[in-house]
Amino acid sequence: MNDIGPNKVITLISPVKKRKLNSRDVDSITAALLATGIEVIGHKWLSMSEACDLFFTRGEIAQAKAVLLKNLAGEEIDFIVQPAAKRKKKMLVSDMDSTMISVECIDELADFAGLKAKIAAITEKAMHGEMDFAESLRARAMMLKGLPESLLETAYRERVKFTPGGRALVQTMKKNGAFCLLVSGGFTFFTAKVRDALGFDADEANILEIENGKLSGKVKEPILGKDAKLDFLLSYGRKHGLESTEILAVGDGANDLPMLLAAGLGAAYHAKPKVKEQAATKIDVCDLTALLYAQGYHAEEIVNY
Repeated sequence: MNDIGPNKVITLISPVKKRKLNSRDVDSITAALLATGIEVIGHKWLSMSEACDLFFTRGEIAQAKAVLLKNLAGEEIDFIVQPAAKRKKKMLVSDMDSTMISVECIDELADFAGLKAKIAAITEKAMHGEMDFAESLRARAMMLKGLPESLLETAYRERVKFTPGGRALVQTMKKNGAFCLLVSGGFTFFTAKVRDALGFDADEANILEIENGKLSGKVKEPILGKDAKLDFLLSYGRKHGLESTEILAVGDGANDLPMLLAAGLGAAYHAKPKVKEQAATKIDVCDLTALLYAQGYHAEEIVNY
């Protein structure tokens, strides 16, 4: 459909290599929505077999989400429900570990010291919100004391893998004028490299202290955690003259929650249960290009897709 001006939109997205989205899916969801009094006024395909928008006026976002949760249970389909206004965001704020890259860098670094299982268990507690993040990072860094600085480069080169769709998300948003910021509770050594590899405009992270070519076991204070991520979202937003409604934030751990809740579109990406429960949007089965479809981009507009 063309030239419509609804005030709410549902985006259905499937991981097309595993499960194709089809007209039956769209018709079934439309019928379920109509049955609850939600007035669906049309739909538009953003990518055939992969992403489709459904537009509605009468009916609330929470009501639509409830219908979708019930009718898509067990299906490999992600959905986003949001106001149509300011849907295309002007700034991206993204977590790094397990979001833009598929690993936790500190866990991979620990593997070279034979401590991966022990350190990964602490990382997991912090990401689930079961342990104070700053406390957990100090403890993990101290366990790495004495490792040669050269292992940072080795860990990056041998272990870091980029998340599918991440570069497309950054490059497409940048091409359309958005500012892209990488924020991490990890370390600047890794964020600087990921920033350059994916094309982010800036990065913010913790500084791992080095003494005489070895890890000192300390992280420069103050440690950047959940409050810092939120502060960066707000401060960079102000710097670029943006309201929170114009910002997209994405992450997977408990320390990402404040920024996800503050953003106009805050997406929990393959996230921990606590994060999925509280974030307004979650991406469970698709890759990061889902966040481009969520903004209304068509397949042909996606860079490096």
